[in-house]
Amino acid sequence: MDLIPGKRAEHVCKVVMIGDSGVGKTCVIRRFIDNEFSYNFVATIGIDFKIRMMNVNGKYVKVQIWDTAGQERFRSITTAYYRGAKGVIIMYDITNQKSFENVTKWIVNFSRWAEDDVERLLIGNKCDKEDMRLVERIEGEQLAKQSEMMFSETSAKDDVNVDHAFMQLLTKIIDKETKANKIKNEGINKTKTEDKAIVLDRKTSNGEAEKRKCC
Repeated sequence: MDLIPGKRAEHVCKVVMIGDSGVGKTCVIRRFIDNEFSYNFVATIGIDFKIRMMNVNGKYVKVQIWDTAGQERFRSITTAYYRGAKGVIIMYDITNQKSFENVTKWIVNFSRWAEDDVERLLIGNKCDKEDMRLVERIEGEQLAKQSEMMFSETSAKDDVNVDHAFMQLLTKIIDKETKANKIKNEGINKTKTEDKAIVLDRKTSNGEAEKRKCC
């Protein structure tokens, strides 16, 4: 569910999309952001990003999706864009075996530059082309499990699992942040309570000392 206009986001989530050129990263992002699909494919040059305001489990979230070029010559300039990312999506094309084999290279790439606690999602795109499938679903699931990633298969063309895949990732991110903030606030409140107790104890001690002097 998207946000009501004018609502202020409680969370900002930067998500980076990576994978080989032609696997459909831009098409999936456009389907997620604008619910549109076009056959007129134009390769992303360098970096592009889109924004969508959403309601994720009752939390108002500003989602920034960074679309990175898959061509080899652009991989070096994308490393700076991993900074601050709370989620990384690696995408391959189920009809392209090479794009699946290159997933391990992309894992190495983002593991080098992204934060250690970034949430990860592996997507096998173009599941509408079942008759052309070269990568079985179980292969994607196994790789995701080995690499400690979530997994989904999508189709930007037929709008299959696109929102579900993003919600799967965003829910994990927001739940983690909510728990971290709760622990942080409990720690702050505990410190404040302890400080108040110390102040009261000092006042009581000083008051008793003054009373003894008077006596």
